[in-house]
Amino acid sequence: MTNPGLPESYCFNHPERAAFVRCQRCDRPTCPSCQVPAAVGVQCVDCVEADRASRRRIRSVFGADAPNGPPWVTIGLIAACVAVTVAGMFVPDSAAWEIGFVPAFAKSEPWRLVTSMFDHLGLWHLGVNMLCLWMLGSFLEPTLGRWRFTALYAISGLAGGVAILAWASFAGGAAAWLRPTVGASGAVFGLFGAAVWVTRRLGGNAAGIVGVLVVNIVFTLANTAQVSWQGHFGGLAMGLALGAAYAYAPLAKSGRYSLIAAVSAGVLVVGLFLLFADAPAAWVFASGPDGMGLAGFQVGEAPSELTSV
Repeated sequence: MTNPGLPESYCFNHPERAAFVRCQRCDRPTCPSCQVPAAVGVQCVDCVEADRASRRRIRSVFGADAPNGPPWVTIGLIAACVAVTVAGMFVPDSAAWEIGFVPAFAKSEPWRLVTSMFDHLGLWHLGVNMLCLWMLGSFLEPTLGRWRFTALYAISGLAGGVAILAWASFAGGAAAWLRPTVGASGAVFGLFGAAVWVTRRLGGNAAGIVGVLVVNIVFTLANTAQVSWQGHFGGLAMGLALGAAYAYAPLAKSGRYSLIAAVSAGVLVVGLFLLFADAPAAWVFASGPDGMGLAGFQVGEAPSELTSV
């Protein structure tokens, strides 16, 4: 608090302390506790705070607050995936199966849609996904802002799981309903899709990103027995849609439009999940007690095959 009328030899903020240095901006005497080094001399804490408050917030080209420091959301996601995958290597197989997404259990155990995004089929699967996540996250998180990036990752990953569920509802037999899927590839494919639009919007050349994406698509289609192409393409489709909404939203209202786009995408994913989650129950009852279809398969039993997404 400023104390006018005090002798100049005392700090304006601490009248009991002698001060022989003046602030370069307001010319008031300041004690060492109230001094902030400046380019020339020192400034008092009040002038520094006033200067900070008057500065415009640094924003990215998309209107997001430019994050300071490392991409902490990306680092946190990588740490979570590594922790879950490594922990799964030290528990019985039956426990590891419990967090994979199984379409037949979508309604009774919907949390699998989330937990499956953190587990992986071994270190190779984990390493490839985390490498892509680090490269894409290091670019997209500071460019889009943390909340946009987090929403993009989460919704794309969930969209991948819903795509798996939708495929089982339309074209899947017992194998499609009972096959667990784990991995963050659906979310990573979503980041690839968004990175294409963001790069183009910034005036850059997206050929490199598209090339890596094409290689991943070819690998996916060449290994459909072990890789969930539905999850990959579901995440990619959501990433392309949400990424386009982020990249081409009017700058003056980018926050509002991005929020509307993210909420709309989330509502769509949840709605489709609820729609298709009822299908397994109907199929179980339709199959009867003769052992066909899903009849007799109990929640918690470990299916015999596992695919990666």
